[in-house]
Amino acid sequence: MALIDLRGIGKYYGGEDGSPLADVLRGIDLEIDAGEFVAIVGASGSGKSTLMHILGCLDRPTSGQYLFNGVDVTTLNNDQLAGLRRETFGFVFQAYHLIPTESARENVEVPALYAGVSNAARQARATELLRHLGLADRLDNYPSQLSGGQQQRVSIARALMNGGQVILADEPTGALDSETGEGVMTLLGDLAASGHTVILITHDHQLAERAQRIIQIQDGRIVGDRPTSHEGGSNKPVGDRKHDNRAWSKPNSDNRSRLPREELRDAWRVLQRNHARTLLTILGIIIGVASVIVMLAVGEGTKREVMAQLNAMGPNMLHVGSTIPTTGGPRGVITDADLDAIARMPAVQRSMPMLRDTALVRRGAISRNYEIRATTAVLPEMNRWPLAQGRFYTEEEDRNVAPVVVLGHLAYQRFFPDKSDPLGEQILIKNAPYQIIGVMSEKGAESGYNNHDERLYVPRRTGMVRVFPEQRNETYLIVEVVSSDLLQHAEQRLQALLLERHGVDDFWVNNAAARHQAELTTRNNMTLMLALIAAISLLVGGIGVMNVMLMSVRERVREIGIRMASGARQRDILRQFITEAALVSLLGSVIGATSSQVIIVILALTGVPVAFSISPVVGAMICAVTTGILFGLMPARQAARLDPVVALAGE
Repeated sequence: MALIDLRGIGKYYGGEDGSPLADVLRGIDLEIDAGEFVAIVGASGSGKSTLMHILGCLDRPTSGQYLFNGVDVTTLNNDQLAGLRRETFGFVFQAYHLIPTESARENVEVPALYAGVSNAARQARATELLRHLGLADRLDNYPSQLSGGQQQRVSIARALMNGGQVILADEPTGALDSETGEGVMTLLGDLAASGHTVILITHDHQLAERAQRIIQIQDGRIVGDRPTSHEGGSNKPVGDRKHDNRAWSKPNSDNRSRLPREELRDAWRVLQRNHARTLLTILGIIIGVASVIVMLAVGEGTKREVMAQLNAMGPNMLHVGSTIPTTGGPRGVITDADLDAIARMPAVQRSMPMLRDTALVRRGAISRNYEIRATTAVLPEMNRWPLAQGRFYTEEEDRNVAPVVVLGHLAYQRFFPDKSDPLGEQILIKNAPYQIIGVMSEKGAESGYNNHDERLYVPRRTGMVRVFPEQRNETYLIVEVVSSDLLQHAEQRLQALLLERHGVDDFWVNNAAARHQAELTTRNNMTLMLALIAAISLLVGGIGVMNVMLMSVRERVREIGIRMASGARQRDILRQFITEAALVSLLGSVIGATSSQVIIVILALTGVPVAFSISPVVGAMICAVTTGILFGLMPARQAARLDPVVALAGE
């Protein structure tokens, strides 16, 4: 049984879209035995290159049957054809077809990569082949650093990497000088003498005579088939032929995949080779990831700040005050009778009347106008506001109009810059002495309000009698409802009660918790909107990845063809380009996440409320990488679906 058996092979192009039919091969019948050195000779356009592509399983015939070692190649799928190329065929091209970013040894290793051979075994075999071909001192040289003859030797070593049972040499001396070409032909003869099946494609009849058999092709037909007097090479062994177990022909054959480490290595080299373009590509991802993380950090910080304010004042509070009626007339008054009626409401737990005004406060040479608040002893408990030093005044001190005062945190710092103990000391309010009995803890300012820490607190009756004797009406009233669930109901009942008692709407009721919740909702919506806007840059970054990958595919068409000729399956090519897209996206997301942390620290130092959380960082990075992969999928599929013949002819 012949190793290669072609029966009525035909190949034509066109005809599908109304274009004229072009017959390239017409009924080719050909048998080639194992170990033969065959030369296929023909003029340009005779069909010899198309015949070589079909013999090497780079192309499929339009009609006829191709049996390789008894297996009908025309019935094999793309992966099985790739396996056959990988395990059996080795290609030597006129233009060498070496990958420019790979060293000589790495170019030789390519077929073994797709066979899943270990790194150590690949390197050892590639080194031995190159040493045998006289390139021991050129292992780490790149194609641009090699002469034409040296590149062709690298190409021959690559063809032998996986055994090279069949060597297909397409015009191997066409780009070489005569002396170098002679050396290449001697190598091919030695391969044939070692037992390799060598098929030489040439238009040079003199070179064809170096083979053992010449097949003449003209206008797509075999017009001659004769033996020559040449006996082959020098019987010098070159490499060793791999045993053919025809694993590639099994329907479920799945040779080991190329190692991910090698895919990452190649992807990194591509990015390094085009570093400027890579930087511009990942810039959109960097901006997108950093923006999303920073926006979410600011939003979460603001949310926590609002929640802290809400919790500090109590989530179930109502504020009640007097105002001028909408129908006109004098300003309303919240009377003690009103306070008693409100306190008797079932939903009300307790209330706290508040009288406030500004007054000059002095201690020694330090003087300043401060807001003085006169209220009952329940303030720390109702406002969830502990003291930092001392104590708050008592109900008895309130009844006795005691001249005592509690300082806010910032007021304490102003009057006692040396941070000395203020308890028992006196300050003057409107030139009257008051004893300091406590200092409130630091609270800060609610949104839209003065700072709590800039105030002083005195008992309610002390304020009415001593501090503000002319101001007898309450400024406003804070009402604590039994449960936050009853807050709206209590608000409605309170409004109805005061309207019934006053007859006009000369009052206002403010649901502070609802105001904070509305503010929180607004800020959440704003954060979401900003995060979505920031996410658009991730989308733009993904589009950038797609554009770069499309350019990369266009620039590396020939490299794709070389890898396919070396046995890469479609999914190997697909995975290689997806790896590149993922690596670009991962780099952008890592830099973006790192940049976001720097920005967050700067914002925190400038007083902007921010809250770090690992979830937005991880989420943004995952989204960035996923976006990059999704947008890189289309170019990767385009690369994987390239026709090997078209790819090899590409630039």
